[in-house]
Parts: sequence; C-alpha cells; structure tokens
Amino acid sequence: MSVIRAVPIGIGHYLPSRIVENKEFEKSLDTSDDWIKARSGIERRHFAADTELTSDLGFFAAQNALKDASLNANEIDAIIVATSTPDLTFPSTATKIQHQLGMTTGFAFDIQAVCAGFVFALANANALILSGQAKRVMVIGAETFSRILNWKDRSTCVLFGDGAGALILEAQEGTGDNKDRGIIATDLNSDGSYRDILYVDGGVSKNQSSGVLVMEGKEVYKHAVVKLAQTADTLLTKAKIEIEDIDWVVPHQANLRIIKSTVQKLGIDMNRVIVTVQNHGNTSAASIPLALSVANQENKIKKGDLLLTEAIGGGLAWGSIVVRW
Repeated sequence: MSVIRAVPIGIGHYLPSRIVENKEFEKSLDTSDDWIKARSGIERRHFAADTELTSDLGFFAAQNALKDASLNANEIDAIIVATSTPDLTFPSTATKIQHQLGMTTGFAFDIQAVCAGFVFALANANALILSGQAKRVMVIGAETFSRILNWKDRSTCVLFGDGAGALILEAQEGTGDNKDRGIIATDLNSDGSYRDILYVDGGVSKNQSSGVLVMEGKEVYKHAVVKLAQTADTLLTKAKIEIEDIDWVVPHQANLRIIKSTVQKLGIDMNRVIVTVQNHGNTSAASIPLALSVANQENKIKKGDLLLTEAIGGGLAWGSIVVRW
C-alpha cells in the first residue's frame, strides 16, 4: 500500500562565533573545568553576540539547510521554529525567519516544548505533510539560552549554549512499512505536575519579566532517564522496530551522564550514539538538529540509516521519533 512519508532532504546548522570554554567560568564562579566536565561532559559552548537574535541563528541554519537541499525559500510550504527564547513575545520568530529568507508564500509559526521542542515540531511537521497541508516543511530549533541564565547559579549557567539547526522534510511516497525513508513513528508526552522542577521564573502574565532558568537538577536527571527510555520503548513498539535495528541514537544533548544512562537502559552501545554536548552544551530545542547536522557533515549518518531521536524538557514534555534518513 502506497503512503506518504515525511522524508529528510536537507539539513544545516549555525553556531555563534564566540566560544566559551569552561575555564571562563572560573573567573566569576566557584567552579572548575574538571567539575563541569565531571557533572555534564560539557567542555565548551557558543554564546550569541549582543547583536545576534534567535531569529538570526535560525536564519543562518535555514540558509544552510536550503543549500543542502538545493532549494530556494519559496519552495518551502511551512516553517516551524522550536524555541523557548523568541525574539519577541509576538509575532513569532518563525515569521521573522520567513521574511529574512525572502519566503513570500506558505506559513510559519513557533512551537514551545523547551528542550523537547524539536521533537514536538518534527511531529507536527510530519502531521502537516501526512494530512496534505504541506509538501515541504522546514523545522528549525533555535535558541539563545545565554539570555535567560542566572549567572550566579553555578549549577545551571555552565550547562547551556546558543545555536540553531534546521531540517527540511518533503512528502514522498512510501510502501507503508518500516523500510521506508522518512518519519516512521512518533511519540509525544507531557505532565504538568512536574512543571516546578525546570522553569523560567518570569513571564508576561506573571511579572512582565523574562526571568531566569531555575532547575532542580537531581529531579530532572531522575525523570529524564526513566521517561526517555520509556518513550523510546513505546516508539519502537509503534514502529515495529527492535533496538538492534537502530543505526544511530541522536538524543537531546543535555548532559552526558543522562545520555549514557538512557542508552544503557535501552541496551545500545555508545558507539551508536551521536554526542556533541561536549562542544555545544545544552542548546535546548537546537540540540538535536545541531547534532544531526554535525553528524551529517562528518559523514557518520548515511542515507537509509535508521535514527532514533528523543528529548525531554520543561513541562515536563518529552518524546521521541524514529526516522529513516
């Protein structure tokens, strides 16, 4: 039976030029390079310049994805931007990127599921394509988390970075089994009862302030490992795929300990896991497309490879997607 699949056809990323090594934090915090690496696996991250906005990072990543796909902007039907650090309260960062690209047709909107944002955006892009509302959708994860960090909190401000990644999906015919290229299955979840363990303590309605990030690290770690393993198991069952069939796991790049613990629960070797957290830190919704794009540049991911990607973020919101590259 012929079905429509959302197939990856182009990918790109962008990182700000300023690289911040762990040692920079030693000047203002009671911390060290060894302490940060031991807790998170992070060695460095990129911070946006004062003049760089989230839309700028997303725009450059989008340009690179279009180049990779040999497309122009008006051949895209929709743009979905996953971000928790938009340029403005409104309008959406996606519409700004749409204009920057010179895209005069189609539609654009933002989606917010914090670090799980890219997975949620991919699932929505998949639904748009399967329903016939769009033929090509660009999904962008873009963040400037350096703008919402508490620089006195050594447990959080050393973990995050800025960046953007973009993936273009196109409607293509498949046979309907898990040998097809494209998105095979998705699994999304959220539970608002855990909202207080990871949040930003400001907002338009609450106090007219952007606020700063607050996190109960031990609680987040505990939920992350369990929930990421659970969503992966659910997803593989939906897709009728065994973990042994997965070529690459591309997890949210939050913390190396979380990544290692999760894949251990899944029973997959670390040599089949894409890891970039050491160079980028936690870039929230940008982390998965960044990791995908870097792996693509390094020729690790090949056409036809089966990828499992998963993420968890504030909300709590978590989910996973299996896609054949």
